[in-house]
Amino acid sequence: MENQEPTNEIASRKQVTKSQSDTLDKIEPVSDDKKDSNTLDKPEISSSINKNAPGISKKPAKPPKLEDKPFKDFISNHLIPRLKESIEDKGSLVSEIKLIEGNRPVVGGNCWMVFCELSEQRKFWLCFSKDIITSDKTILLAESNSDPSIVESFLIDEKKTTLPLLISRVLQRLNGQKWIGAN
Repeated sequence: MENQEPTNEIASRKQVTKSQSDTLDKIEPVSDDKKDSNTLDKPEISSSINKNAPGISKKPAKPPKLEDKPFKDFISNHLIPRLKESIEDKGSLVSEIKLIEGNRPVVGGNCWMVFCELSEQRKFWLCFSKDIITSDKTILLAESNSDPSIVESFLIDEKKTTLPLLISRVLQRLNGQKWIGAN
């Protein structure tokens, strides 16, 4: 029981396909004046374009972020002056503020410290474990010319350390001690 009709149908499809392909072979290329919207043109590359075009000026390089500057430069020229100004804006007198390298009070260990003495012999040390502002930090607080009695980790949850963040958190901590502001 063979069915011959499908074979005829397949043969007729081949003929239609062959006739369609014959018409495709006969299509003449489109002239340069008329472009077919279905075809992609190759871009023309001309070396004269670059020669005649005016020079495109590059954008000036952005200066490095303050936080990307060398540690001593950042601390001495940016953090200390802005921190001093911010503390004094809150109404407290800064007797002394400086960057020192030495033995961390109470817990020991060599580190970099921003030492600050405020009025009424109040002192704090902002300690950096390495000479990088993103290193581990602690803050130590001492009341009335005594040894530091408070030692706390500082900015441990922050992913990015910036100048405004350092200043605001030091001020927040000093305000918590009621050392600055109208407390």
